[in-house]
Amino acid sequence: MAGTGAGHGGRCREIRLGARPRPGHQEPHRLAPLSARRTFWRTSLKFGVFDHVDRGDVPLAQHFDNRLRLAEFYDHNGFHAYHVAEHHGTPLGMASSPSVFLAAVIQRTHRLRLGPLVYTLPLMNPLRLVEEVCMLDQMSHGRLELGVGRGSSPYELAYFGVTAEESGGLYKEAYEILMQGLQSKTINFEGKHYRFKDYPVVLECVQKPTPPIWYGLSAPAAVPWTAENGVNIVCNGPSSNIRPITDRYREVWAGTARSSARPLPLLGMGRHIVIAETRKDALAAGKRGFDRWYASLQHLWRVHGNPMKHYPIPEDFMAALDAGILLVGTADKVAEGLQREIEIAGVNYVLTRFAFGNLSYEESLRSATIFAQEVMPRFTSEPSYA
Repeated sequence: MAGTGAGHGGRCREIRLGARPRPGHQEPHRLAPLSARRTFWRTSLKFGVFDHVDRGDVPLAQHFDNRLRLAEFYDHNGFHAYHVAEHHGTPLGMASSPSVFLAAVIQRTHRLRLGPLVYTLPLMNPLRLVEEVCMLDQMSHGRLELGVGRGSSPYELAYFGVTAEESGGLYKEAYEILMQGLQSKTINFEGKHYRFKDYPVVLECVQKPTPPIWYGLSAPAAVPWTAENGVNIVCNGPSSNIRPITDRYREVWAGTARSSARPLPLLGMGRHIVIAETRKDALAAGKRGFDRWYASLQHLWRVHGNPMKHYPIPEDFMAALDAGILLVGTADKVAEGLQREIEIAGVNYVLTRFAFGNLSYEESLRSATIFAQEVMPRFTSEPSYA
């Protein structure tokens, strides 16, 4: 797999730092067994990482270096995939070219799957995107996870001359071209926004017919297309709002021909996580990081005099904590809260967020280390039931 000499040296030092048992460390106790009807997620539960790569307090070059060092840690400590957001003109996202950032991550990792969550299709030339996707999948030796979307911010779209009204049509055409380009040697397309004739596709992906596709969902009504096409999904917000989406997905999936030959796609839920030796320390760091992250989230909306009110995560730190969207505390408390959130939401994939706002590299690494050592093992071994 891809790698460089510098990456190997940095990784060895990183893992010694991240994986060192803490003073007084004991093996984590197993969570109490769930009832049989709630064990569906244990047989296939995976943990990944989602990252806005939002701006913190350190210089930008150091910011990128820190994220790459964290990716090395994820690579060696059992995380399934690393998903990176695309944003423009806002401190919410410094990886404005996910392909560039992911190419660097590829060189630092060997096992970790990785990809955009999502590429904003209305802002990209679909021919160029086909080629970038193929390059990333080849460079990673088949580790790419391909998230696609139309863009969540009308202000970011507008900076590129795209209106919210036309973004849907652009997205649909670009997605069709992308799928055609990843599965054929020639692109021919005639649409309202794009017209291509006999474009030769000289690159191809390692993964056939395409890398795994990802899409963000916020309501059950949008589920059928994803389930019918075997698309992985990710949801944000309270677990009680996510459950109708995952229930509907399973219902539609069970009726497809794919379900008899393939495992259930990943149904993901995002959660901010801060872990420390004491709840007090975790809360102090968590509030500071969350408040900065939310300010970045709201930045463009406030610049335009229209503070965002529709986002599924509350702006108030304690409200987000009470809703289970933030998991903050000791390893035991975070594990208990996470178990509850998984049960209610019905997900089989948790997208952790360890680095956000102005949390330091050391604080993010601490959370990720304790999570990997003391929380993940409680979920990734299937318990025996009497």
